[in-house]
Amino acid sequence: MNEVIKNIEERRSIRKYKKDMIPKEIIEKVVETGTYAPSGVGMQSSIIIAITNENLRDKLSKLNAKIMGVDTDPFYGAPVVLVVLAKKNIPTHVYDGSLVMENLMLAASSLGIGSCWIHRAKEEFETEEGKEILKSLGIEDEYEGIGHCILGYKDEEGTLKPRKDNYIYYID
Repeated sequence: MNEVIKNIEERRSIRKYKKDMIPKEIIEKVVETGTYAPSGVGMQSSIIIAITNENLRDKLSKLNAKIMGVDTDPFYGAPVVLVVLAKKNIPTHVYDGSLVMENLMLAASSLGIGSCWIHRAKEEFETEEGKEILKSLGIEDEYEGIGHCILGYKDEEGTLKPRKDNYIYYID
């Protein structure tokens, strides 16, 4: 079977991670693949923030949990958080950022790294605290949070729900 198709079919969202940090070279390779995602009119509206700093990771986790209304780690213990944001003034920014997220998750899977898309990035970076985080990183354009791609070594295997009936309609 084609390796790309196999990777797409076998990738799972992981919700339990080992604490071990991923080597920098692997993180860089995963992040690089995000830059090759298609984007509307080639505008490349997205940016990726690769977070391995434990303090910032925990700060985002707490902010995300607060928005979610829980007192648990929404990042499931993953040591790496890749935040994808996209310029609000580009009409295709949400689609562009979503394609970046998919590239990140597929690349991680192909390298034996677990991943999961975590929501609420939009709400996080609309808060004053979120805006301050971006400003402290030198990011001052008008960006919208698209998602968090968490990465880590799997401490579980993900499961696949059966594909639903009537997923595909063929028109001849």
